[in-house]
Amino acid sequence: MFTKQCVVTLDMEGVLTPEIWIAVAEKTGIPDLRLTTRDIQDYNELMRGRLRILAREHLTLSMIQKVIASLGLLDGAKDFVDKLRDEAQVIILTDTFQEFAYPLIKMMGMPTIFCHNLTVKNDHITSYHLRIQDQKRATVKALHSLNFKVFASGDSFNDTGMLLEADQGAFFRAPANVTAQFPQFPTTQNYDELLRVFHEFQAKL
Repeated sequence: MFTKQCVVTLDMEGVLTPEIWIAVAEKTGIPDLRLTTRDIQDYNELMRGRLRILAREHLTLSMIQKVIASLGLLDGAKDFVDKLRDEAQVIILTDTFQEFAYPLIKMMGMPTIFCHNLTVKNDHITSYHLRIQDQKRATVKALHSLNFKVFASGDSFNDTGMLLEADQGAFFRAPANVTAQFPQFPTTQNYDELLRVFHEFQAKL
């Protein structure tokens, strides 16, 4: 049964897919690229650091896309998204980029995704463009203005604005340094647990 007036917003990396930058770090042997929003809360600081590393190491977009093409979804992610889409509208809210995300989103059956874009010259990533600042929180706020209830889930510091703005937020496999700062959100370790928290929220609508 389709649940009216309810939207689920999900982070992508760490919730539905592997962390792209960690995969690139492992493939290239560049440990500095392992840093994510679990480690650095300021996303612009994180991305400026990544761009410096890419320039220093002469890593191209096509090299990164080759790594992404070798990744799959997290085990059970496709079934989880399918179950959610039977019951509510689902939007993927991610701070990755269109040039990275689309092969992975296709594996999920092309749910709606809001993400950012890169500036690329001669196959080299020279800059990035955020759709808007703090897009995850802003999207949930906009959904509220349209009279939707929102259930949100993520795993990193850059998801906490979305979780705080939502009617119900929940962590998915978030590290202890993140959950310790936001103890008000339930922490789930698998999709069955996350679905259970969603259904508890859904029952109250």
